[in-house]
Amino acid sequence: MAEPNFANRTVWTGDNLDVLRGINSECIDLIYLDPPFNSNRNYAAPIGSEAAGAAFKDTWTLDDVDEAWHDEIEERNAALHAVIEVAGLSHGDGMKSYLIMMGARLLELHRVLKANGSIYLHCDSTANAYLRVLMDSVFGPAQFRTSISWKRSIAHSDTKQGRKQHGRIHDRLLFYTKGTTWTWNPVFVEYDPKYIETNYGNVEPGTGRRYQKDNLTAAKPGGDTSYEWRVKRPEGGDWEADLTDEWRTSPRPGWEYRGIGPYRNRYWAYSKEKMREFVREGRLHYVSTGMPRYKRYLDEMPGVSLQDLWIDIFPALGKERVGYPTQKPLALMERIIQSSSNPGDIVLDPFCGCATTLVSAEMLDREWIGIDLSPLAVRLVDRRLKTQLGLFGQIIDRTDVPGRTDLGDEVVLADYKGVLYGEQQGNCNGCRHHFQYRNLAVDHIHPRAKGGTNHAHNLQLLCTSCNSAKGVGTQEALVAKLKEQGLRYDYDRSK
Repeated sequence: MAEPNFANRTVWTGDNLDVLRGINSECIDLIYLDPPFNSNRNYAAPIGSEAAGAAFKDTWTLDDVDEAWHDEIEERNAALHAVIEVAGLSHGDGMKSYLIMMGARLLELHRVLKANGSIYLHCDSTANAYLRVLMDSVFGPAQFRTSISWKRSIAHSDTKQGRKQHGRIHDRLLFYTKGTTWTWNPVFVEYDPKYIETNYGNVEPGTGRRYQKDNLTAAKPGGDTSYEWRVKRPEGGDWEADLTDEWRTSPRPGWEYRGIGPYRNRYWAYSKEKMREFVREGRLHYVSTGMPRYKRYLDEMPGVSLQDLWIDIFPALGKERVGYPTQKPLALMERIIQSSSNPGDIVLDPFCGCATTLVSAEMLDREWIGIDLSPLAVRLVDRRLKTQLGLFGQIIDRTDVPGRTDLGDEVVLADYKGVLYGEQQGNCNGCRHHFQYRNLAVDHIHPRAKGGTNHAHNLQLLCTSCNSAKGVGTQEALVAKLKEQGLRYDYDRSK
């Protein structure tokens, strides 16, 4: 686990893949991403809204992605590459290109996430099935935790243009973890009114508190749990505890006395002294037989443990709404951040848009960073933090690519050329032809302009021609170009 190589409250404007490649490994606690959905739609914020000017297209072709990303995926994760190829065969180039874009970024998101970190991928039904398999390929199927359904609207008509189908009113959140242990804080939601009426139908006189009558017996013994519980009542009255053994010492005329034992083949769940404590607290309710039941008050219960169907969070409305085309509500992000991180943890949103994740993280005392192609994201997060939290001038706006600090010491290029010449046996790492020492140049596999460093693993030798062809591009792009032109010498078919 490395220390972060960035400051809290940083927003990068630029390609998130470049920025992610410059972030240290395993330094992020929680990732939420709301990427394009491959919806085949174009989005734009309304004129006059806070997000005016925000626009993006969510249609994909192979012209929209770098073919080098596909080659890189093939090198790093064979299963991921296979999924994308299958998607191309069954759904065409649009889905293939979209998944190439997503796959390249998921590989980096996996790298930067801590071993005990969590990731939530927001999507809809368009590519949900393929994204699930992509996540399985990158994080492992055993790390899948939940597929959450979020009801984003009350009703929606999908019958336009002659389509006859059910209205689509929910999104999916694919929840994965990096490892087998992860941060988890239970979140509870309010009980449904029907549940309250059914299970908390008893109302305590005087206080008006609702309660349910809970069993006080257990299947297994535990200490002093086989006693007889003594109760009494006046004629026509209610049962109460006989704590002074009045039935034995001075029974009152007209009163009924009973000794109550646990149900057959069961034991009391609490000791006699604990039962006496319940009496003093007014926590016992008696049924007609004199059997005591525990008063479990509704106002003391946390609510229902969070399930995978979220129907209680509504779209951003009122002052929260800034007009961003795909804005998500703060309540949605608060739930995710509360359950899967702790105060002080680092939250990353690589498609931060109108900055809802970042605002929510700030409100919940988390550190955060965001990335977005549009400079509007920086202005929106700055504006929202000012108006909602009173934070002024604390946003760090960056357009560069961070340099990783978790790779050890860098090398001196001139000194390392001889080492590379020996490792590559005098062959160019592009075309793979053999050259004399003076005809090879040291090259950064991942370009310096995109966060590449002078660490040994990022250095190679290229011939003059390949070095010129590569320029500030990636190694994957160079290899793809050389293969297309038939210029890459295949001296080892296993590579």
